[in-house]
Amino acid sequence: MEIQRPVIKLMVLHSNHDKSDNLSRREFLPGKSKWRISLSRSPSSSSSSKSNNTSPSKTEIPTEFLCPISGYLMADPVIVSSGHSYERACVIASKTLGFTPSPLLPNSPPDFSTVIPNLALKSAILSWCDRRSFPPPKPLDNAAAEKLVFSLMEKTHHRPTSRKDKPSVRLDHAATELDRRPNYFNSSSDESVASSSRTLQLATRPSCFSSPSSAEIESLEPNPSPEEEALLVKLKSNRISEIEEALISIRRVTRLDEGSRISLCTARLISSLRSLIVSRYATVQVNATAVLVNLSLVKSNKVKIVRSGIVPPLIDVLKCGSSEAQEHSVGAVFSLALEDENKTAIGVLGALEPLLHLIRVGTELTRHDSALALYHLSLVQSNRGKLVKLGAVQVLLSMARLGQTMNRVLLILCNMASCPVSRPALLDSGAVECMVGILRGPREVTESTRESCVAVLYGLSHDGGLRFKGLAMAANAVEELTKVERSGRERAKQKAKRVLEVMRAKMEDDSSPENEEIDWEELLNSGSVTRSQHRLGGDGE
Repeated sequence: MEIQRPVIKLMVLHSNHDKSDNLSRREFLPGKSKWRISLSRSPSSSSSSKSNNTSPSKTEIPTEFLCPISGYLMADPVIVSSGHSYERACVIASKTLGFTPSPLLPNSPPDFSTVIPNLALKSAILSWCDRRSFPPPKPLDNAAAEKLVFSLMEKTHHRPTSRKDKPSVRLDHAATELDRRPNYFNSSSDESVASSSRTLQLATRPSCFSSPSSAEIESLEPNPSPEEEALLVKLKSNRISEIEEALISIRRVTRLDEGSRISLCTARLISSLRSLIVSRYATVQVNATAVLVNLSLVKSNKVKIVRSGIVPPLIDVLKCGSSEAQEHSVGAVFSLALEDENKTAIGVLGALEPLLHLIRVGTELTRHDSALALYHLSLVQSNRGKLVKLGAVQVLLSMARLGQTMNRVLLILCNMASCPVSRPALLDSGAVECMVGILRGPREVTESTRESCVAVLYGLSHDGGLRFKGLAMAANAVEELTKVERSGRERAKQKAKRVLEVMRAKMEDDSSPENEEIDWEELLNSGSVTRSQHRLGGDGE
């Protein structure tokens, strides 16, 4: 700290005209002038001292006391997972806006996934300020921190960033109600949330659904409307604020207006969305996927969107996006899967595996839409075969036993049970015992659940093979099916009756002399009825 020294001023005083205020006393002697020595501080020296007492210069402050993001003396320092210390408000702002500052050391990028107060550093800063008579630093305001971080993001827009943190900030769903979507999952287009993701490249992409080149897009739509042209200019801007403004505007106008969904679903706009969906900026990614949900609600747009090549980026978000972006991406895949022409393509492009993962671990909305997407995709036999190879049968049966998303899971199992490719896997995994167990309790089930369980058993009984009949008898299915036949809904009654007829026909056959010696336990455990297990372990179709 610089020590201010008095400035010695030598002044000549004249009795007739000297009027200086720097002297504390003035003596007048007639006809004489006197020498006086005055000790005082110069104005510049005084103001400099005052300034240094309230705001130390950065050259005086130890480097470890300065926040690497703001450059200011830290008031509330925290340690993040990577071991670095930052101002708490700057860490929160960086997580909110999806920003990763430059590494302080080579190959050591900051990791904001965990934040711990750095009490030792805070105490050292306060002691340092006290020894130098400086006031303690004030915590940075959240709004100011976000403004500061946003300015840094704009300056480093083109620098590659490796993000590891995934903040979990809630956002209501993006679009109006989809088929089978509960009406309490509507969204507000005025909201914008931050999250993070990294992109993954798919190994294969069918050529029939590859994204068109810019020349092809221009030839298809040579004259965009002025409104679309203005939006495209903003979507291609280097400024994140302009991109977000355009996305929020599209999201708002397409939320309820079907005409806008049709007019804005152009090859140029979808091409712009394709790159924004996997943007490293959280708000951009979330709003881009939300816009796609809105556009996909129109039936005439569904095939166009899939053929634009936008499904692979959606799958990237399903695999490693934030919870908000995943909710919108799952909603988009579900909406696109409603179109029969898209079902095979979505399965081939690799959406089944991440959907199967999210049906177990996603948010409530993500699980809901993942189940519905898998239901519609499993209407195609090729996708049912892929689900078997992915181990979906065991996953779905386990969820049914635990009562997780039971009704929607049973719908998928109904599709699987009706297919000769997936039926053996269901029998091998205990589907008959599982369905009978649900019908028997101990949990009370709804009529729709009972009907779905009977539908699964009905599908498994189609071939009338020994395997199903033996498993059904071992699970005592006759008792539960008889209850449904007496008191269930009409469709459930008919299916239960059909299953019972199959089993009774086998019982009559068993009463013949040549079948009296059949040992059902030995039959269930024999290799002849489990040969499907060996087929499932083989190579692909």
